[in-house]
Amino acid sequence: MPLSSLNAEQLSAATAPLGHNLIIASAGTGKTSTIVGRIAHLLQSGIKPQKILLLTFTNKAAGEMIARLERFFPKRVVSKIESGTFHAVSYRWLKEMHPNLALKQPSELKTLFRSIYEKRNFERMNLSTAPFSATYLYEMYSLYQNASLEGFDVWFLEKYPEHEVVMDAYMHIIEEFEAEKLSYGFASFNDLLLRMKAHLEEHTIPFDEVLVDEYQDTNTLQSALIDSLKPKSLFCVGDYDQSIYAFNGANIENIATFSKRYPNAKVFTLKTNYRSTAPILSLANRVIERNERIYPKKLEVGRHGKSYSPKLLIYNDLFEQYQAIAHSIKHTHVPNNDIAVIFRNNSSADGIEASLREMGISCKRKGGTSFFDAKEIKFLLDILSLLVNPKDMMAFIHIFEYAGGVGSALSKEMFQCFIHFGRGSFMQGVLHPIEKELPKLNPKKNVQLGLFDDDFEIGSATRFRHLELPQEVYNHPLLKHPKLTQEGVKFFERFYSLMRHVKHQEDPSAVLQTALSSRLYEGIVEMLSKQRGRLKNGEIDEEKRKTARERIIRKANLLLNLSRQYKELRRFVNAMVLGGGELSEGEGVNLLTVHASKGLEFPEVYVVDLVDGRFPNRRMMSSIEEERRLFYVAVTRAKDKLYLSLAKYDKLKKVDYKPSQFLHEAGLIKGEFVEAETKGNKTT
Repeated sequence: MPLSSLNAEQLSAATAPLGHNLIIASAGTGKTSTIVGRIAHLLQSGIKPQKILLLTFTNKAAGEMIARLERFFPKRVVSKIESGTFHAVSYRWLKEMHPNLALKQPSELKTLFRSIYEKRNFERMNLSTAPFSATYLYEMYSLYQNASLEGFDVWFLEKYPEHEVVMDAYMHIIEEFEAEKLSYGFASFNDLLLRMKAHLEEHTIPFDEVLVDEYQDTNTLQSALIDSLKPKSLFCVGDYDQSIYAFNGANIENIATFSKRYPNAKVFTLKTNYRSTAPILSLANRVIERNERIYPKKLEVGRHGKSYSPKLLIYNDLFEQYQAIAHSIKHTHVPNNDIAVIFRNNSSADGIEASLREMGISCKRKGGTSFFDAKEIKFLLDILSLLVNPKDMMAFIHIFEYAGGVGSALSKEMFQCFIHFGRGSFMQGVLHPIEKELPKLNPKKNVQLGLFDDDFEIGSATRFRHLELPQEVYNHPLLKHPKLTQEGVKFFERFYSLMRHVKHQEDPSAVLQTALSSRLYEGIVEMLSKQRGRLKNGEIDEEKRKTARERIIRKANLLLNLSRQYKELRRFVNAMVLGGGELSEGEGVNLLTVHASKGLEFPEVYVVDLVDGRFPNRRMMSSIEEERRLFYVAVTRAKDKLYLSLAKYDKLKKVDYKPSQFLHEAGLIKGEFVEAETKGNKTT
């Protein structure tokens, strides 16, 4: 059974009486085994599985824990345990109450927000302070939702008091944004938690115990949601030394004040590390103990046998560093998949990746642009989303942003036109319009806020006669829209043709196959490959364009292969929206941001660019304590061998570097730079 494999400290935590329990689980101390043991203990104690809620930060983590439990309990029992991320669990509950709820990605909602923002004419307001951009205002609003329970205006003006003159306009934008989301059934990831919290304040979902993994990464909103659940027992597992998501709203105070907020709480500490060797743990302890100790602890070694001291690699030049590391990886006996190169800045990964590829070493990068965030994939998923939910205005706006002369505001008007033409049916309005005149789109004109333009004159379709359009497209009432450009009409014609061919198809692979061979997608491929093949002087590098095109087609075919596992279009789209961010592709050396490396472990680890300004990153950091926690996370990913690397100079930028303060704190550097040996590097 799971409990039999636990050590004394893990067993003590896993079998704690029901109540408020906090488990401080340092790196490599077996937190997953402890959580699995805890759930096993609850089941053995007679608690029904449906009365247990497991909240994690990735669906993969929840899946692994459930899979472990299935080794010891019948699947019919384990399957009744409610488990998943905060967002996934909330989404399931809300979908039961609101079947038409449509979860939208941040990039999609940012487009909707921008379409509302762009209608404001700030120039008319003669402001003494320049307003923030739509993108920045949206990001601040999203951060606020995670970080505060007070009003947005109060929270925002504490940070930017000089923006009080424009605060009313900001609030109007946000109010309209929230109203638009509700009217179309859209929800952001934050909305899932906010709406679930509001529901729980009036309705109870009875759980005997709620378990929370990675508790140090919870934000103010997630903590409030946990409290709204009002569980009989709470079992939170985390490590304040691995709290590295302050930039994303994580609140370290949640774990720091646990005992104060829950007066009868018990705190357990897992301190035996089974991952790393003694020299690696010693280095990690020397650095992290400089941070304030919220709960007393010190990692102890659970591994014995041969060990290697961490090595400091010093190079004369930045690119020389990347080349040398690639060379070292090429000649190691450790398999590529068991090696990680960890970096604080994404720019560090570019040099490493280029050097590895140059030497023919495969690698995969995590922490940069996701496969599902690539424009060519997003476009296809938007097509599918629109077919699944023809009221999905955001999917339509994203599609038509690729049309020449059609921005988010005009795209939104076009969508409203199609709904009007079809008397409420989008697809009817596109393919077989019933109404033949444009709707009145600005019934609530507000000159002071610049909400809407003046009434426009109806245009004539005859201006597009020379385009030789199919008769049904030429007769479409959309062509009367005066803002519609020639490029926009051509794009609509290709969109119309695709919709006509896929409107009755249900098989996701069949829809994708049709889309991939359509003139619409061919135009997208051509546009993106030209963009990616363009040099700084504006000329197109034909070889670069060709390579970009091949990569686009390869990614599209990967999505096609994924779709073949599904028979229903709706299920495929839901899987891609909720799980897309956790899917990965490729083999080889792991190139990881520190944040992306969290929770992982590798026999051999390189932490690169350990110089002041890069790691710690003085420009991006929220505090030196958090940067120190990032360093702690990075080095404790290593099981057997740890290499810490830096360069003295960047030839391209002509910048001299000083070693990171963390190397001084680790005792690897004393005083100024150690002079490099021959070939530009030195290991200590």
